[in-house]
Amino acid sequence: MWVTNFVIYIQLNPRLMNVKHLGIKISLFLNYFVLAILLNSVGTVILQVQNNFGVSESSASMLEAFKDLSVAVASFLVASYIVRIGYKRTMLIALAALSGICLIIPNVPSFLMTKLLFMVVGISFALVKVSVFATIGLVTKDQKEHVSFMNFLESFFMIGILSGYFVFSYFIDDDDPASTSWFRVYYLLAFISALAFINLLFSKLDESEIQQEASKSMFADMLDMIRLAGKPMVIVFIFCAFLYVLIEQGIMSWLPTFNNRILNLPSSLSVEMASILALSTAIGRFGAGVILKKVKWYPVLTVCLLAGMILILLALPLANRASSTENMTWLTAPIAAYVFPLIGLFLAPIYPAINSVILSALPLKQHGPMSGLIVIFSALGGTTGSIITGNLFEYMGGQKAFYFTLIPIAILMVLLFVFNRRVST
Repeated sequence: MWVTNFVIYIQLNPRLMNVKHLGIKISLFLNYFVLAILLNSVGTVILQVQNNFGVSESSASMLEAFKDLSVAVASFLVASYIVRIGYKRTMLIALAALSGICLIIPNVPSFLMTKLLFMVVGISFALVKVSVFATIGLVTKDQKEHVSFMNFLESFFMIGILSGYFVFSYFIDDDDPASTSWFRVYYLLAFISALAFINLLFSKLDESEIQQEASKSMFADMLDMIRLAGKPMVIVFIFCAFLYVLIEQGIMSWLPTFNNRILNLPSSLSVEMASILALSTAIGRFGAGVILKKVKWYPVLTVCLLAGMILILLALPLANRASSTENMTWLTAPIAAYVFPLIGLFLAPIYPAINSVILSALPLKQHGPMSGLIVIFSALGGTTGSIITGNLFEYMGGQKAFYFTLIPIAILMVLLFVFNRRVST
């Protein structure tokens, strides 16, 4: 219901967006919303498959690999060719695939099917994200509008993640942790995917400018992507994007398990309270969308990373004070469950900002291949982060696992300094 209200609000307030491209911009928001729920449900599903099918932490972490490696492979194979398929048509194909797999999985609940689910979700996300990132260049007029819209779009992605935590927790049965009844949530997600498909189908997008730029050979397009990846500015960006997603997904995918195993929250509450991370990230990106209209991106991101490191050092020791309490609720949950997820406020602006900076620094015809590189290396970072964190959880415990986040944050600070120098020259 609130999503419908959001769309109506945007339609009645056309000053918030360029009226000329209002329909397709709304569609981009909705497509991102449904994918946010499915893609980032991996943390919830990691917790549930451990309860349902008795798999270990390291085995459950492979769900992230099925998702992200599918994203990377699909992006590499089709990112350049998407120009010929068409951005709108590509997104429609992805939404149709999501609807189909969501209708199938409740009828055959198993660990194997969750792997298949995330493989399809990963492929669909690659198709949509490359199309969305490239489309932004068609519907924004300058770098400031590009950066601002990118942050607003990514903030709405986080709202989708936030909604997903509550949607999934509603279907989880705390009285019977081994129950697979929560798989029924996918019927609802199939319906939402179908609505997004219909909305996009009737949205208008003029792709003539890009289609005229398309080369005749798919192989030539892939070579262009590889050549683009060899530019010094792009190389530095790739490492920045990889490290950021490694940090974000390492935290996001394992936060429900941290809440359950370290803070002793019930499964449904563990999932619900993980939504604080999504909410704080959404607020952070929305705020950045406003701030970055007036302030240069580099000093903002540097301050954010420093603040994130300080929060980790302050919040994780609070987990030592957590104790098991029967019938735990939001009001009786330990303080660490509230404080640590606030790191999303500080990590939030980084990813959309650096994506926008690199896209704005390139000619429009290279936005498709660059979007493919963004998705590929983001996916690899997500897989790496989740697998590393999962193994650290299994062998060192959840609290120590999250302390290791300080290392990639420190490296990312150095790389952002180099990236800023490269973009400015």
